[in-house]
Amino acid sequence: MRVSGTCAECLFDKQRHLKNDPAYLEEVRQILESRREEDTSPYLVYLFNQARERRFGKESPYGDVKREFNALVLSMEEGIRKKIQASPDPLAAALVLARIGNYIDFGAMTHVDRDTFLSLFDDLSLSPHDRETLGSFRLECGSAGSFLLITDNCGEIILDRLFLEELKKEFPDLSLTVMVRGGEILNDATYEDALYAGMDRVAEIITNGAPVAGTVRSMLGEEAGKALDRADVILAKGQGNYESLSGQGKHAFYSFLCKCDLFTSRFSVPPLTGMFVEERESGEIK
Repeated sequence: MRVSGTCAECLFDKQRHLKNDPAYLEEVRQILESRREEDTSPYLVYLFNQARERRFGKESPYGDVKREFNALVLSMEEGIRKKIQASPDPLAAALVLARIGNYIDFGAMTHVDRDTFLSLFDDLSLSPHDRETLGSFRLECGSAGSFLLITDNCGEIILDRLFLEELKKEFPDLSLTVMVRGGEILNDATYEDALYAGMDRVAEIITNGAPVAGTVRSMLGEEAGKALDRADVILAKGQGNYESLSGQGKHAFYSFLCKCDLFTSRFSVPPLTGMFVEERESGEIK
């Protein structure tokens, strides 16, 4: 998705909040002003982080946040599992619950409120559009041999594991692979977060090969590129993966919450609306 002027200002404000240093912010401004039409927000954030590291050294500004939300969601696991099992459609419930975890996004939002996050678990309903997409998703999985989940945030990845457990129950012949970020970026899930979440118990874990908060095809490592090209079914979580992967000629499913004006306008929905959409190779979004 193209970075508009409004998006650029939002990206700049987030960097100013993170590191209010005039020289650094001038470099951020230059990166934004020289952006190419094909540059997406995840790629620009990668450039910001490279610039910040050159100036200030390696930092982990989201380390405490990641530990907090990973621990919080892990402590909720048994209660969430009971909700899934009590549902008349456990796979659908697990999908919604995993999408709720997409709220934990310090890149798209200025403030992540713990109480708001917990309140989202009260509604496990699927919209008619979601159910239609889920029907197509099930048809694809039923004839597939390999499944690739591209993850997004800390905390969310634990809910992703519960979703994959249900997916494997319904489609036991599916080979599951999970792609995480290739290094620390925002509060996104890395290999270490995947291990903490117990993802290795249900799927093979790979990284995208770079500290970038999305799926930028030109930046994927060899293993990640092969996994993306060979997967029979792809499910990408979060706005960053949608921004960077959609329109690249892949048949993929996307699951996310709309957390900023770009997405609420794109899909004509209120903030924090959950979306489950399918993109065909032609670029058509259903």
